[in-house]
Amino acid sequence: MIGSTIVSVGHYQPARILDNDELSRLVDTSDEWITRRVGIAQRRVAAPDETVADMATEAARDALQDKGIDPAGIDLVIVATCTNHDRSPSTAAQVARRLGLGSAPAVMDVNAVCSGFCHALALAEQAIATGSATRAVVVGVDKFTDFIDWNDRTTCILVGDGAGAVVLEASSERGVSPVVWGSVPEMGDAVVIKELPDGFSQQGQAVFRWTTTQLPAIARQICERADVAPSDLAGIVLHQANLRIIEPLAAKIGATDAVVSTDVVESGNTSAASVPLALSKLVRSGRVASGAPILLFGFGGGLAYAGQVVRCP
Repeated sequence: MIGSTIVSVGHYQPARILDNDELSRLVDTSDEWITRRVGIAQRRVAAPDETVADMATEAARDALQDKGIDPAGIDLVIVATCTNHDRSPSTAAQVARRLGLGSAPAVMDVNAVCSGFCHALALAEQAIATGSATRAVVVGVDKFTDFIDWNDRTTCILVGDGAGAVVLEASSERGVSPVVWGSVPEMGDAVVIKELPDGFSQQGQAVFRWTTTQLPAIARQICERADVAPSDLAGIVLHQANLRIIEPLAAKIGATDAVVSTDVVESGNTSAASVPLALSKLVRSGRVASGAPILLFGFGGGLAYAGQVVRCP
């Protein structure tokens, strides 16, 4: 079986920064209240005419340019998103066309909400392992602010817009571990995203209880599947939903030396974009050595989860 490895990363965030002080002038909240509950200080908001495909393309382009990769060599594009308004062409097809990829790349969108990128990465890894692809662009992107009621302080404080991407290619070594994925059907309606006026809603306390009680066991399972001890992890990139969920995990699983991404502070919850966006920033920060193991773990709407261990490019 062929292995695969992440060779480059990239990301894109809209120009507009919406911090807590500005948000508190729009809705009854405060910087102290938001910081204490979820740890978010600011988030990015896409322009009205800035689409999911626009952001996905920019993140993919950034990942290609990161290592000077020829777009013509890409034969698979998978985009994870839950906020694209278009049904056809898919976001992945739009990205492939805009980047001028090869003559016949396979293209598909994946909707697993906040765990979407880890699902998409697993699909790309499996395609390469079976010889169906040799080099893939995998993107996580969401424009969550299109589905927000800015008068609802329980949800509008949480979300932001953005995209993250990786280039994955065949390798003699396995740089992406087998995935651990699953769902909790009885909590399938704990996170709901519909067109406005319904918009985004969630059973916040139920989701928080599930994550704080169940994530450590699943994280250890991911490490076991990857044959990596938690204590050997160099980095941890969780879905960036809440600082109170993210920060305790490393200690709970014994990954005391791992660098834990806390991009939620400056980006908010960007759904499918959160894991690749945080991964791109972590890799580019230089805080994790090339080849070192990083735990990726997404969870959210569905209630679905997925994770794997990757080697830092």
